[in-house]
Amino acid sequence: MDDLQRMNRIGSAGMKAQANRLRVIAENLANVDSMAKPPGGDPYRRKVVTFKSVLNQETGVNLVQVDRVEFDRSEFTRRHDPAHPSADANGYTLLPNVNPLVEMMDMREAQRTYEANLNVVSTSREMVRRTLELLR
Repeated sequence: MDDLQRMNRIGSAGMKAQANRLRVIAENLANVDSMAKPPGGDPYRRKVVTFKSVLNQETGVNLVQVDRVEFDRSEFTRRHDPAHPSADANGYTLLPNVNPLVEMMDMREAQRTYEANLNVVSTSREMVRRTLELLR
């Protein structure tokens, strides 16, 4: 397998990993106000993506992949709202541990990383195209 194909595989793997990360970020943002259903229960818990490097036997290069999607174990915010259906015996509700500002920063980083990988794929394809033109 030549270097251009390797570049294409590396870029494609990076795009796939960042697309998964963007999906998880979108899920977090969609649930920023998701409260617990039962009284005293836990609300939506933020998810985070971890990556790993995997050696691709076919190409002989390391590719990035999603390792796992885990729950963020940071504390929930408590708010006194005795009228809310999910309030505990003391009148407190738990709010999701999703910070929209953090999610937007993560989204921006994932978008930029996706675009960088897209540029790798585009550049490798353009190099193949130009090589083929030279050979004609």
